[in-house]
Amino acid sequence: MIRLSDKQIEEYFHRSYTTVDGLWFMKIEEKYGFDTALDIDNEVWKVMPKIQARFFKSLGKADDGIDGLFECLTTRLSLEGYKFKAEKTGSGGDFKLTVNVCPWHNLMIKSGREKLSSKIGGLICSTEYSVWATEFGPNIRFELKDQICQGSQYCIVRFYST
Repeated sequence: MIRLSDKQIEEYFHRSYTTVDGLWFMKIEEKYGFDTALDIDNEVWKVMPKIQARFFKSLGKADDGIDGLFECLTTRLSLEGYKFKAEKTGSGGDFKLTVNVCPWHNLMIKSGREKLSSKIGGLICSTEYSVWATEFGPNIRFELKDQICQGSQYCIVRFYST
């Protein structure tokens, strides 16, 4: 048996997770076309953030509300290799994420599919952030102001309570 360090184990699971996401998309695309693959991918990303958010909340480290969202979402982004700055922007816990490295966009570039990144990211990120917001409270909203995959230098996402 090969002995792996914790870092190697982490890398193995991270690569497996990101690879299976891309592979299933490409196989659906081969069989049914890009638009159908994107529609199905969007349906998946209506569920995946719920699973992720509920996992972090189950650890007992975060409650519902915008402060809980901040803690859980920044943890998830860190674990997935995003490089970002998170800053509180208001007295009610509102916050802004400024992402300067998006691992999903980088995978699209690496796989030679950069031209599709804007279409995928334009839909999936909006879906994903919307679900994250609603998982922490019905009064939490988000704005996706800029996106790397749309040609911006950064992704800028703002979360706020209404």
